Amino acid sequence: MTITGSLHPISLYLRQAIAVFHGLGFEVLDSPEIVTERNNFDDLLIPPTHPARSMHDTFWLIDGRLPRTHTSAFQIPAMKDRTPPVRFVVPGRAFRNEATDATHEIMFVNFEGVAIGEDVSLAHLKGTIQAFLQALNGADTEVKFVPSYFPFVEPGLEVYAKVRDRWIEMGGAGMIHPGVLKNMSVDQQKFQGFAFGFGIDRLVLLKYGIEDIRLLYSGNLRFLQQFVVHESTDEVLSPAPARKSIRRGSAPVAQAPDSFWDGVR
Repeated sequence: MTITGSLHPISLYLRQAIAVFHGLGFEVLDSPEIVTERNNFDDLLIPPTHPARSMHDTFWLIDGRLPRTHTSAFQIPAMKDRTPPVRFVVPGRAFRNEATDATHEIMFVNFEGVAIGEDVSLAHLKGTIQAFLQALNGADTEVKFVPSYFPFVEPGLEVYAKVRDRWIEMGGAGMIHPGVLKNMSVDQQKFQGFAFGFGIDRLVLLKYGIEDIRLLYSGNLRFLQQFVVHESTDEVLSPAPARKSIRRGSAPVAQAPDSFWDGVR
Protein backbone atom coordinates (compact mmCIF):
# COMPACT_ATOMS: atom_id res chain seq x y z
CA MET A 1 0.00 0.00 0.00
CA THR A 2 1.44 3.35 -1.07
CA ILE A 3 1.51 6.11 1.55
CA THR A 4 1.84 9.71 0.44
CA GLY A 5 2.18 13.00 2.26
CA SER A 6 -0.74 14.93 3.65
CA LEU A 7 -1.87 18.34 4.74
CA HIS A 8 -0.85 19.54 8.18
CA PRO A 9 -3.44 18.56 10.85
CA ILE A 10 -4.37 22.23 11.33
CA SER A 11 -5.02 22.59 7.59
CA LEU A 12 -7.09 19.41 7.60
CA TYR A 13 -9.24 20.62 10.46
CA LEU A 14 -9.55 24.14 9.06
CA ARG A 15 -10.87 22.81 5.74
CA GLN A 16 -13.48 20.74 7.55
CA ALA A 17 -14.47 23.71 9.75
CA ILE A 18 -14.92 25.93 6.69
CA ALA A 19 -17.04 23.23 5.03
CA VAL A 20 -19.37 23.11 8.04
CA PHE A 21 -19.89 26.88 8.03
CA HIS A 22 -20.30 26.94 4.25
CA GLY A 23 -23.16 24.51 4.77
CA LEU A 24 -24.67 26.92 7.29
CA GLY A 25 -24.54 29.79 4.83
CA PHE A 26 -21.49 31.66 6.13
CA GLU A 27 -19.19 33.57 3.79
CA VAL A 28 -15.44 32.91 4.22
CA LEU A 29 -13.22 36.02 4.22
CA ASP A 30 -9.48 36.52 3.86
CA SER A 31 -7.83 39.26 5.91
CA PRO A 32 -4.40 40.87 6.52
CA GLU A 33 -2.16 39.67 9.34
CA ILE A 34 -0.64 43.12 9.94
CA VAL A 35 -3.26 45.57 11.16
CA THR A 36 -3.62 49.00 12.74
CA GLU A 37 -4.05 49.62 16.44
CA ARG A 38 -7.46 51.08 15.66
CA ASN A 39 -8.75 47.92 13.97
CA ASN A 40 -7.26 45.58 16.55
CA PHE A 41 -8.20 47.52 19.68
CA ASP A 42 -10.00 50.88 19.36
CA ASP A 43 -12.85 49.78 17.08
CA LEU A 44 -13.49 46.81 19.38
CA LEU A 45 -13.76 49.01 22.48
CA ILE A 46 -10.54 47.71 24.04
CA PRO A 47 -9.35 50.69 26.12
CA PRO A 48 -5.81 52.14 26.03
CA THR A 49 -5.22 50.87 29.59
CA HIS A 50 -6.08 47.26 28.69
CA PRO A 51 -3.12 44.90 29.42
CA ALA A 52 -3.40 43.40 25.92
CA ARG A 53 -1.86 46.62 24.56
CA SER A 54 1.35 46.23 26.56
CA MET A 55 4.60 44.94 25.09
CA HIS A 56 4.25 41.88 27.34
CA ASP A 57 1.12 40.69 25.55
CA THR A 58 1.36 42.06 22.00
CA PHE A 59 4.08 42.25 19.36
CA TRP A 60 4.48 45.77 17.92
CA LEU A 61 6.11 47.02 14.74
CA ILE A 62 8.18 50.19 14.72
CA ASP A 63 5.57 51.99 12.57
CA GLY A 64 2.85 51.50 15.21
CA ARG A 65 1.07 48.62 13.49
CA LEU A 66 1.01 45.12 14.90
CA PRO A 67 0.61 41.45 13.99
CA ARG A 68 -3.06 41.01 14.88
CA THR A 69 -3.82 39.40 18.22
CA HIS A 70 -7.14 38.07 16.89
CA THR A 71 -9.02 37.94 13.61
CA SER A 72 -11.66 40.12 15.28
CA ALA A 73 -9.50 42.94 13.91
CA PHE A 74 -11.27 42.38 10.57
CA GLN A 75 -14.81 42.79 11.90
CA ILE A 76 -15.11 46.51 11.13
CA PRO A 77 -13.20 46.44 7.78
CA ALA A 78 -15.37 43.50 6.65
CA MET A 79 -18.53 45.52 7.22
CA LYS A 80 -17.40 48.49 5.12
CA ASP A 81 -18.95 47.00 1.98
CA ARG A 82 -21.63 44.83 3.61
CA THR A 83 -25.03 45.50 5.13
CA PRO A 84 -27.06 43.21 7.41
CA PRO A 85 -28.12 40.52 7.38
CA VAL A 86 -24.62 39.05 7.15
CA ARG A 87 -22.88 35.86 8.20
CA PHE A 88 -19.16 35.34 7.74
CA VAL A 89 -16.13 33.58 9.20
CA VAL A 90 -12.56 34.88 9.18
CA PRO A 91 -9.87 32.18 9.58
CA GLY A 92 -6.23 33.20 9.91
CA ARG A 93 -3.11 33.35 12.01
CA ALA A 94 -2.93 35.50 15.14
CA PHE A 95 0.05 36.37 17.31
CA ARG A 96 0.46 36.95 21.04
CA ASN A 97 3.55 37.62 23.12
CA GLU A 98 3.07 35.01 25.81
CA ALA A 99 4.85 32.09 27.44
CA THR A 100 4.38 28.77 25.66
CA ASP A 101 3.08 25.62 27.33
CA ALA A 102 0.99 22.58 26.44
CA THR A 103 -2.02 24.74 25.51
CA HIS A 104 -0.43 28.08 24.48
CA GLU A 105 1.80 29.19 21.60
CA ILE A 106 2.91 32.63 20.39
CA MET A 107 1.13 31.94 17.09
CA PHE A 108 -2.19 30.21 16.55
CA VAL A 109 -4.90 29.91 13.93
CA ASN A 110 -7.89 32.00 14.96
CA PHE A 111 -11.37 31.30 13.57
CA GLU A 112 -13.70 34.29 13.88
CA GLY A 113 -17.41 34.08 13.20
CA VAL A 114 -19.97 36.90 12.91
CA ALA A 115 -23.71 36.89 12.28
CA ILE A 116 -25.84 40.05 12.26
CA GLY A 117 -29.57 40.32 11.65
CA GLU A 118 -32.83 41.57 13.08
CA ASP A 119 -33.64 38.45 15.09
CA VAL A 120 -30.20 37.06 16.02
CA SER A 121 -30.11 35.91 19.64
CA LEU A 122 -27.84 34.28 22.21
CA ALA A 123 -29.69 31.02 21.59
CA HIS A 124 -28.58 31.16 17.93
CA LEU A 125 -24.98 31.69 19.05
CA LYS A 126 -25.01 28.72 21.41
CA GLY A 127 -26.77 26.50 18.88
CA THR A 128 -24.29 27.41 16.14
CA ILE A 129 -21.24 26.72 18.30
CA GLN A 130 -22.59 23.44 19.62
CA ALA A 131 -23.57 22.29 16.11
CA PHE A 132 -20.08 23.15 14.83
CA LEU A 133 -18.13 21.39 17.59
CA GLN A 134 -20.30 18.30 17.46
CA ALA A 135 -20.18 18.13 13.64
CA LEU A 136 -16.39 17.95 13.65
CA ASN A 137 -15.73 16.10 16.90
CA GLY A 138 -18.72 13.81 17.31
CA ALA A 139 -22.28 14.14 18.57
CA ASP A 140 -21.15 13.14 22.07
CA THR A 141 -18.79 16.14 22.40
CA GLU A 142 -19.60 17.93 25.65
CA VAL A 143 -19.75 21.72 25.41
CA LYS A 144 -20.41 24.29 28.11
CA PHE A 145 -20.71 28.07 28.20
CA VAL A 146 -19.40 30.16 31.09
CA PRO A 147 -20.22 33.87 31.59
CA SER A 148 -17.19 36.07 30.97
CA TYR A 149 -16.16 39.59 30.02
CA PHE A 150 -14.84 40.80 26.68
CA PRO A 151 -15.05 44.53 25.85
CA PHE A 152 -16.53 43.95 22.38
CA VAL A 153 -19.46 41.71 23.37
CA GLU A 154 -22.28 41.96 25.90
CA PRO A 155 -23.04 39.50 27.32
CA GLY A 156 -19.79 37.57 26.91
CA LEU A 157 -19.17 33.83 27.13
CA GLU A 158 -16.22 31.48 27.31
CA VAL A 159 -16.68 28.22 25.39
CA TYR A 160 -15.31 25.01 26.90
CA ALA A 161 -15.16 21.48 25.52
CA LYS A 162 -14.33 18.36 27.48
CA VAL A 163 -11.00 16.81 26.49
CA ARG A 164 -9.99 13.58 28.23
CA ASP A 165 -12.12 14.37 31.28
CA ARG A 166 -10.79 17.93 31.51
CA TRP A 167 -12.60 21.10 30.46
CA ILE A 168 -10.43 23.20 28.10
CA GLU A 169 -11.31 26.70 26.93
CA MET A 170 -11.80 26.74 23.16
CA GLY A 171 -12.56 30.42 22.69
CA GLY A 172 -14.72 33.39 23.51
CA ALA A 173 -18.11 34.49 22.22
CA GLY A 174 -21.04 36.78 22.90
CA MET A 175 -23.54 39.24 21.51
CA ILE A 176 -21.80 42.06 19.63
CA HIS A 177 -21.61 45.21 21.74
CA PRO A 178 -23.83 48.07 20.46
CA GLY A 179 -20.73 50.27 20.36
CA VAL A 180 -19.04 47.86 17.96
CA LEU A 181 -22.17 47.76 15.80
CA LYS A 182 -22.04 51.55 15.70
CA ASN A 183 -18.40 51.39 14.53
CA MET A 184 -19.61 49.06 11.78
CA SER A 185 -22.16 51.70 10.73
CA VAL A 186 -24.92 49.24 11.65
CA ASP A 187 -28.16 50.51 13.18
CA GLN A 188 -27.94 49.01 16.66
CA GLN A 189 -31.61 49.81 17.30
CA LYS A 190 -32.66 47.54 14.43
CA PHE A 191 -29.96 44.88 14.23
CA GLN A 192 -28.08 42.71 16.67
CA GLY A 193 -25.54 39.98 16.19
CA PHE A 194 -23.17 37.49 17.71
CA ALA A 195 -19.45 36.89 17.34
CA PHE A 196 -17.16 34.06 18.38
CA GLY A 197 -13.48 33.32 18.12
CA PHE A 198 -11.90 29.88 18.39
CA GLY A 199 -8.30 28.74 18.48
CA ILE A 200 -8.23 26.07 15.77
CA ASP A 201 -5.07 24.64 17.33
CA ARG A 202 -6.93 23.67 20.51
CA LEU A 203 -9.76 22.18 18.49
CA VAL A 204 -7.17 20.01 16.71
CA LEU A 205 -5.99 18.78 20.11
CA LEU A 206 -9.56 17.84 20.93
CA LYS A 207 -10.21 16.01 17.64
CA TYR A 208 -6.98 14.01 17.40
CA GLY A 209 -6.17 13.47 21.08
CA ILE A 210 -2.89 15.44 20.93
CA GLU A 211 -1.45 16.21 24.34
CA ASP A 212 0.75 19.23 23.60
CA ILE A 213 -0.03 22.14 21.27
CA ARG A 214 3.68 22.75 20.66
CA LEU A 215 3.86 19.55 18.62
CA LEU A 216 1.83 21.25 15.89
CA TYR A 217 4.65 23.70 15.15
CA SER A 218 7.63 21.51 16.04
CA GLY A 219 8.32 20.20 12.52
CA ASN A 220 8.77 16.78 14.12
CA LEU A 221 8.40 14.28 11.28
CA ARG A 222 7.59 11.41 13.62
CA PHE A 223 4.56 13.40 14.70
CA LEU A 224 3.54 14.74 11.28
CA GLN A 225 3.92 11.39 9.51
CA GLN A 226 1.00 10.09 11.55
CA PHE A 227 -1.19 12.34 9.40
CA VAL A 228 -0.84 10.57 6.08
CA VAL A 229 -3.21 9.83 3.24
CA HIS A 230 -3.57 6.25 2.00
CA GLU A 231 -4.09 6.36 -1.75
CA SER A 232 -6.23 3.23 -1.76
CA THR A 233 -8.64 4.38 0.96
CA ASP A 234 -8.16 8.18 1.03
CA GLU A 235 -8.08 7.95 4.84
CA VAL A 236 -6.05 10.02 7.27
CA LEU A 237 -4.72 8.23 10.32
CA SER A 238 -4.96 10.16 13.58
CA PRO A 239 -2.16 10.04 16.18
CA ALA A 240 -2.23 8.19 19.47
CA PRO A 241 -4.07 8.06 21.79
CA ALA A 242 -7.12 8.52 19.56
CA ARG A 243 -6.22 5.54 17.30
CA LYS A 244 -9.04 6.15 14.88
CA SER A 245 -9.30 6.88 11.19
CA ILE A 246 -11.08 9.78 9.58
CA ARG A 247 -11.83 10.05 5.89
CA ARG A 248 -10.41 13.16 4.28
CA GLY A 249 -13.23 15.63 3.76
CA SER A 250 -15.63 13.36 5.64
CA ALA A 251 -16.69 15.88 8.29
CA PRO A 252 -20.48 16.03 8.26
CA VAL A 253 -21.54 19.18 6.44
CA ALA A 254 -24.93 20.65 7.27
CA GLN A 255 -27.16 21.29 4.29
CA ALA A 256 -28.19 24.92 3.94
CA PRO A 257 -31.72 25.13 5.43
CA ASP A 258 -34.55 27.23 4.06
CA SER A 259 -33.93 29.54 7.00
CA PHE A 260 -30.43 29.71 8.44
CA TRP A 261 -31.70 29.64 12.00
CA ASP A 262 -33.75 26.49 11.31
CA GLY A 263 -30.40 24.73 11.09
CA VAL A 264 -29.18 25.73 14.56
CA ARG A 265 -32.29 25.73 16.71
